[in-house]
Amino acid sequence: MKYEFEVPTTGHECLVNITAQVSKFVTLSKIKEGLCCVFVPHTTAAVAINENADPTVQSDILRELDKVVPWEDGYDHVEGNAAAHIKVSMVGASQVALVSGGRLQLGTWQGIYLAEFDGPRTRKVWVKIIEG
Repeated sequence: MKYEFEVPTTGHECLVNITAQVSKFVTLSKIKEGLCCVFVPHTTAAVAINENADPTVQSDILRELDKVVPWEDGYDHVEGNAAAHIKVSMVGASQVALVSGGRLQLGTWQGIYLAEFDGPRTRKVWVKIIEG
């Protein structure tokens, strides 16, 4: 089963918690055991699973990524958003989590995030739930 939803982002770079939306689709699927794949069909947005209890973790992640891949660094890409493309290559456009007992299986402190690296924009998120 495939589901899709949109996420409006509010900043140039931000992490948006999408755990509740993804969990809702797992419940709607009625699949008891399997996999949940979360994918963003964009080249300047990614998906991450990380801590959702302390919001300073998200700001730390973004700050450290900026140190490794600064927005301005003499890139050849003419659109001016090469850093966003590089960050997506590092973080990844998808994540997979287990489904067990009809529920999304994440660690106690984990959440699923859309990572915006070239916003603000409205992003699509695709969720595929596979029984098995």
